[in-house]
Amino acid sequence: MTQSASRGRFVASILLTALLAGAAIMLAGGGIASGSPSSAQYEYGHPAPTAPPTISGTAQVGQTLTTTNGAWSSSSNVSLFAYSWGRCDANGASCVAIGGASSNTYTLVDADKGHTIRSYVTATNSAGSTQSVSDPTAVVAAPAVPTGKQIAAANVTLPNRLVVDRVSYSANPIRARHTPTTMKIHVADSHANSVSGALVYAIGVPYNRIANMAEVTTDATGWATLQLQPTRQFPRTGYLVLFVRARVQGQDLLGGTSTRRLVQVTIGAPNGS
Repeated sequence: MTQSASRGRFVASILLTALLAGAAIMLAGGGIASGSPSSAQYEYGHPAPTAPPTISGTAQVGQTLTTTNGAWSSSSNVSLFAYSWGRCDANGASCVAIGGASSNTYTLVDADKGHTIRSYVTATNSAGSTQSVSDPTAVVAAPAVPTGKQIAAANVTLPNRLVVDRVSYSANPIRARHTPTTMKIHVADSHANSVSGALVYAIGVPYNRIANMAEVTTDATGWATLQLQPTRQFPRTGYLVLFVRARVQGQDLLGGTSTRRLVQVTIGAPNGS
């Protein structure tokens, strides 16, 4: 064998090794191109990218991202675009294909929180296909917390808490001694959502000035209604102090998301009612 022939076989062996390694990389990536954020692997005659796809939308669980097709040379004659999405680490690396994500939009789910997302656009013409890769999004944030709405007590979990934020009385000062005064207590959460189904309890301090009241449940708008019935120990004037507690059914009375508060109402001279 001549030295020239030996050198030719050596070069061919190197080329074959490189091609096999490249094929292994593409298979390991599950169809997602490797390389820099805007890289695209293509062959002569296939669609030629001139700019990578871009992603619009808010990087937050529950929000929808949309990808462009990117830009391609006028000679590419693209006949079809296909889409896929990758979930990457916080730096936009180590991307893994997201199963079932095959349109130009993608709605972020809980599994995306703490990750970045890339879009992958594959352009096809009569000669073949080329895949182009977007830059990564910002790190995906947790879903937005609702505020100013109505929620069920069962959905209030730590670190969210119940809050007794409003109290009203049918009479203030209270002058009646024989008929009850209506007391309404509003329960919200830490985000100002009205809470339905919360259990509310109130007792006078000292307890013997009004009759004991059963625990009641807040309605769909977050209000609980109680009746304050004076006893013989009800004073002529001054203030009535009440201990108020709101809790979620099944949770610890002193722990969980429960809340406690002292409120007061003015006592006026009796009016005979």
